[in-house]
Amino acid sequence: MRPSLVLAKGREKSLLRRHPWIFSGAVLRLEGKPTAGETIDILDSQGKWLARAAYSPESQIVARVWTFQQDEVIDSEFFVRRLQQAQSWRDWLAQRDGLNGYRLIAGESDGLPGITIDRFQNFLVLQLLSAGAEHQRAALVSALQQCYPECSIYDRSDVSVRKKEGLELTQGTVWGEMPPALLPITEHGMKLLVDIQHGHKTGFYLDQRDSRLAARNYADGRRVLNCFSYTGAFAVAALMGNCQQVISVDTSQSVLDIAKQNIELNQLDLSKAEFIRDDVFQLLRNYRAQGEKFDMIIMDPPKFVENKSQLASACRGYKDINMLAIQLLRPGGILLSFSCSGLMPTDLFQKILADAALDAGHDIQFIEQFRQAADHPVIATYPEGLYLKGFACRIM
Repeated sequence: MRPSLVLAKGREKSLLRRHPWIFSGAVLRLEGKPTAGETIDILDSQGKWLARAAYSPESQIVARVWTFQQDEVIDSEFFVRRLQQAQSWRDWLAQRDGLNGYRLIAGESDGLPGITIDRFQNFLVLQLLSAGAEHQRAALVSALQQCYPECSIYDRSDVSVRKKEGLELTQGTVWGEMPPALLPITEHGMKLLVDIQHGHKTGFYLDQRDSRLAARNYADGRRVLNCFSYTGAFAVAALMGNCQQVISVDTSQSVLDIAKQNIELNQLDLSKAEFIRDDVFQLLRNYRAQGEKFDMIIMDPPKFVENKSQLASACRGYKDINMLAIQLLRPGGILLSFSCSGLMPTDLFQKILADAALDAGHDIQFIEQFRQAADHPVIATYPEGLYLKGFACRIM
């Protein structure tokens, strides 16, 4: 008999709305002795079956739902079905946007909690972020081999969130070939290099694809400052949009070197590009003191908020850095500002930008709003899946 988790009375409401998480505070009792990651049944206080989930004893999220169908078995064929459902949407997107790199599985929003899979050409890069995902590793890999026999599989489960699940960090080839040091992918006619082995996340920020296209459309004739540039994808977009100049800033020389290679790969004018290794906050203050001015600034910082206790300090950080950016923009200039922190609500981020403009002594107009690209969908029952938000602001 499968172990089961019985919910306290009245705590089944979120599951009835098909939210995929069960928190430890909702539990009445555990029946049986499941191991970490094992598949368990979720029952209401009267013993009625609600869902089948993965058990995470080390986490506040004590179970993550695999299925709301009582007759569905969690095995390799289950993962094949989920992969096929996800692939049909990505096929359409890849055709529309000219992609050979995209997010294939976006965790809960694709019905596979704790699992992220990105495809770069014929390399599948996976992150298993929960005990349940790790427990199902063999079944998932078997499904990937069945669905994508032409692809190599590389593991980037080297993220700290695994520690909250009692898991060790892992990285390396799972199946097939080792990825090259840099692998080119395409989007909207741009070629961009991906560092699968050592890059951020799974190697590249696929979620900003639509924002890069917007930057390209705004860039014509503008002097552009690209903050937290990483490997320069926004710089490539700006140059393809015929910007006057683009300055890319990051603290890592290695990613700036790749940014230069990206510009060369696209046969763009390298004389219009500058690369600065510096702290963005300090550089913006220096530019303000020097009277530097720009026509467009891209502000795409790393995550400022890891937990709710950091939200207040993150708000101050976002306001400070955007205030400095607004002060460096000429009238009519464009600020593209983003937050990738899931704990930062979109309306609060918009208010922070409005407050930053007040502190900078300028009025701004919100002219466009951004979110993660369409290969990072948000299922209606899991609004937490929306983490990336951004705004295009025009300086008055």
